[in-house]
Amino acid sequence: MIDDIMQSATARMAKSVESLKHELAKIRTGRAHPSLLEHITVNYYGQESSLPKVANVNVEDSRTLMITPWDKGMVPAIEKAIMTSDLGLNPVTSGTVIRVPMPALTEDRRRDLVKVVRHEGENGRVAVRNIRRDALSELKEALKEKLISEDEERRAQEQIQKVTDKHVKDIDKLLDEKEADLLAV
Repeated sequence: MIDDIMQSATARMAKSVESLKHELAKIRTGRAHPSLLEHITVNYYGQESSLPKVANVNVEDSRTLMITPWDKGMVPAIEKAIMTSDLGLNPVTSGTVIRVPMPALTEDRRRDLVKVVRHEGENGRVAVRNIRRDALSELKEALKEKLISEDEERRAQEQIQKVTDKHVKDIDKLLDEKEADLLAV
């Protein structure tokens, strides 16, 4: 009973941390990274597909992404999808290859992005705490129904708190890395 609650809470907290990692990867730093374009969808012969499914996305240098479509006819559609995305990027086409230069971030934009990162991190912490709350309420229910003793409940609460602290520390570490990445010129 207690093991099931612990495993469920731990798995859900780990998913929350992974979700935060995924959200932070979308936040653009001054450096080029293929994950920046993962959420862009392209109209591929009438069907919406993500960019990595219709083209090869590579890092050419620290400030340029190089996109090579599988189908040469997709170049204009990919270029349009990148231009209309919320990233503010201007692709440059040369034949069948699309290059996406990453403009340098201004100091104000960097500060704004740090605020966004901190907000995402707080959302991650809240999610982990909500999972802890759910697990503790499950323990209280089990205690009410006399499925576990008070000592077992107290030990389980301590274990859940340790797991929560570990995941919050992981979130803080992710935030520190992303902030350092954003503020690096």
